[in-house]
Amino acid sequence: MENVLEVYKRPYKSRFPVICMDELSKQLTIETQLPIPAAPGRCECFDYEYERNGTANVFVFTEPLTGWRQVAVTDHRRKTDWAEQIRQLVDVHRPEAERITLVMDNLNTHSLGSLYEAFPPDEARRLINRLEVVHTPKHGSWLNMAEIELNVLSRQCLSRRIPDKDTLVHETTVWQQQRNNKRAVIDWQFTTGDARIKLRHLYPKIQS
Repeated sequence: MENVLEVYKRPYKSRFPVICMDELSKQLTIETQLPIPAAPGRCECFDYEYERNGTANVFVFTEPLTGWRQVAVTDHRRKTDWAEQIRQLVDVHRPEAERITLVMDNLNTHSLGSLYEAFPPDEARRLINRLEVVHTPKHGSWLNMAEIELNVLSRQCLSRRIPDKDTLVHETTVWQQQRNNKRAVIDWQFTTGDARIKLRHLYPKIQS
């Protein structure tokens, strides 16, 4: 926990950005009845029945100090899907960075070993040399600021029925552009000092 909190105290340096990433699964659903349009004094109405249309995975990368985020929609959440998103981060979104500090949880796919499953060894090593990985504690994924970004995405964009992957890609792209244009940053205020007070029950007790 303190490793993550110390990373968040670092001043902004474009050559050494701090990027947080997380992902979620979105159930795709098709309306079986046409919604009733909104009218004066009445909200738009939807039938409670729907048809399942599979799922899609949503990756979110965010740089809290600059107000940048990147959303990617994939069919699956396999190790190779995560590895390809990491390559996009390194080569497309942050090609000028010497080393990217990547904060993420301990999901089984979020491992540097996944890069070796997706790419030849030389390519995997090239990407690893551009990364400093910082994992949140096993039961402390709330320390990942990307979870905050995912919560905003869920409330503003995903909290409704989305019928298919193409629609999901369109909607998340529009949301991403609007958030990036606003340069919406995350004001993280939880520090190591706060942790040692509020979570003191987690620290080892020293016997005198």
